[in-house]
Amino acid sequence: MEKKPFVTEAQIQNILPDVPTPFHIYDEKGIRENARRINQAFSWNKGFKEYFAVKALPNPSILEILREEGCGVDCSSLTELMLSEAVGFEGSEIMFSSNQTPSEDMKKAYDLGAYINLDDATMVGFLERVAGVPETVFCRYNPGGTFSLGQSKEGFQVMDKPGDAKYGMTEAQMVESFKQLKAKGAKNFGIHAFLASNTLSDDYYPELAGILFQLAVRVSQAAGVHIGYINLSGGVGIPYRPDQRENDIMAIGEGVRKKFEEILVPAGMGDVSIFTELGRFMTGPYGALVTTAIHEKHIYKEYIGLDACAANLMRPAMYGAYHHITVLGKEDAPCDHVYDVVGGLCENNDKFAIDRALPKIDIGDLVYIHDTGAHGSAMGYNYNGKLRSAEVLLCEDGSHRLIRRAETPHDYFATLDFTPFFKQMFPGDFEEK
Repeated sequence: MEKKPFVTEAQIQNILPDVPTPFHIYDEKGIRENARRINQAFSWNKGFKEYFAVKALPNPSILEILREEGCGVDCSSLTELMLSEAVGFEGSEIMFSSNQTPSEDMKKAYDLGAYINLDDATMVGFLERVAGVPETVFCRYNPGGTFSLGQSKEGFQVMDKPGDAKYGMTEAQMVESFKQLKAKGAKNFGIHAFLASNTLSDDYYPELAGILFQLAVRVSQAAGVHIGYINLSGGVGIPYRPDQRENDIMAIGEGVRKKFEEILVPAGMGDVSIFTELGRFMTGPYGALVTTAIHEKHIYKEYIGLDACAANLMRPAMYGAYHHITVLGKEDAPCDHVYDVVGGLCENNDKFAIDRALPKIDIGDLVYIHDTGAHGSAMGYNYNGKLRSAEVLLCEDGSHRLIRRAETPHDYFATLDFTPFFKQMFPGDFEEK
């Protein structure tokens, strides 16, 4: 698929007087339309709800857009719960999926009436001790081993390795946990699982659904409980590279429906509500990092230095992840130069692109880094004293709005205690009077 920016150079030039680079920008129109597609794809299920993974893009303006489109939120920490509560989410609009959970976080989820998803069998006692056992509770499943999908000339396509993941419990542990929870007063039960990340296959969700639907039938019978909810979690990916195929959410929804009709309906479980947690798929393509070329360097390779760095977008440095790059205003120019596109961190992995064919980049050119709408700004950090960048919303009417200002040095120093150093430097100011 062709990668095109959702903004023009002229639009960015209009933003720059208000918000200098670097900044992340999000496409409100694209996010809303995508949320509607997801809801349509699963509209066959009466209880369906998309729980947006807050960790992907924890900004209240984005969460408000998704709330207006009928989505819930998936939270994994106290602050994500607090953020969601402030936006107006409550009760069953919140899914709390956490691991190694602090008591304060669990208590907050319980007090909000959120759906609590237990990551481990030991969490049953922990939940009762620190908060209480709610009427509805989920358990997270880990089948172990390797999750494969389909068969090609090379064999089965390995999607991921659940057996190496720290999340979830075995089927036997799940059965025992449901029995204990039922004895402690729980009445409604759900199953959750996440078996693969960023998949580019319309078959992943239906395959996962088949596994979880069959599991639900077995667990329901073995534990003597009614499974009312099945959460397929995330894992549906996006095409970061221009040569990758985009997932068809309508085909995915239809594939899950067929598994539902094949497995759950004959088992008398046709009332099960299906949930999803599509963070990356929901917002990933509708965000970009806009940055400016500020240096060039010619040694053994050709380098272009940006005013952004890995502190603004960690994925390339952390995972070697590919993010497509467009030089705004030069979309039709030949890609006849090869660059390493880099930031200013004192780390050699601070590279947005390595040996990337691009148009000739001049100092001052605007560089648009695609697909940062999930796990982009959210993974920002302050190494080297770098400051997190601003976030801008491109509104449906074409206007723009600052939805997170850039950090300042004052923010960076705000949590430090300088008092002992001031006392040494200015002892007279601290004498008792």
